[in-house]
Amino acid sequence: MRLPILDIQHATVYRGDTCVFEDLSFMLEEGAHTAILGPNGAGKSTILKLLAGEAHPVPNDATRIRLFGEERWNVWDVRKRLGMVSHDLQHQYMDQVTGLKVILSGFHASIGIYGHQDYSYAQLARADEMLKEMGVGWLRDRRFGEMSTGEQRRCLLGRALVHEPTALVLDEPTSGLDLTATFHYLDLTRAHIRKGKTLLLVTHHIHEIPPEVERVVLLKQGKILQDGGKRAVLTDANLSALFDCPVALAETNGWYQAFPG
Repeated sequence: MRLPILDIQHATVYRGDTCVFEDLSFMLEEGAHTAILGPNGAGKSTILKLLAGEAHPVPNDATRIRLFGEERWNVWDVRKRLGMVSHDLQHQYMDQVTGLKVILSGFHASIGIYGHQDYSYAQLARADEMLKEMGVGWLRDRRFGEMSTGEQRRCLLGRALVHEPTALVLDEPTSGLDLTATFHYLDLTRAHIRKGKTLLLVTHHIHEIPPEVERVVLLKQGKILQDGGKRAVLTDANLSALFDCPVALAETNGWYQAFPG
């Protein structure tokens, strides 16, 4: 039996005065690699904010959100069980923090590291090991603000993985990367799926969905249009309805790509 990582039931969520979700229900189970696919404005980033404890549903007797089976949780404890890489995190991260410290900050789920945080020799060694695993060992002493987009993304992926989280949550992970960097990043992600991490991918880029993802959720204007097996959900008709334009899909070795229909 798969254990639920995230269980949202009948949630209504506002961002400012805008209702993003009305009566949303969604569950992510351990080991069930899932992609949430939708256009800009669909509500994808709000799901990430619910996960991170940065957004909350309107109180209602029918509404329930559970993380790792708990209805009440410490945000920092939950963040240590999740490995998250998002655009917000990349933009918020402090420019002066070095590559090694970016990785180390994953142990405390913080942005940067602080004087009151202690790190063991084992954690320091693990951070160095993770830099090398991400293929960016030379960035150990380079400041985050001096790195390329791809280098920043790989350091943040190392930060997300250094503490061995249960689930890896990625927000459009290859956006802004060239072809080589994209392939390398996806290879790193797949390696950790094989090591047992549950993947939740939030994106509008179909080519980012790795073959290991078996479930796809189509999200549009705060509504789930489709939720099911990848082959059943990723069709020309479903994608055309999702993006409001004719879409033709091609598939090779478990990877999908979209073309004008």
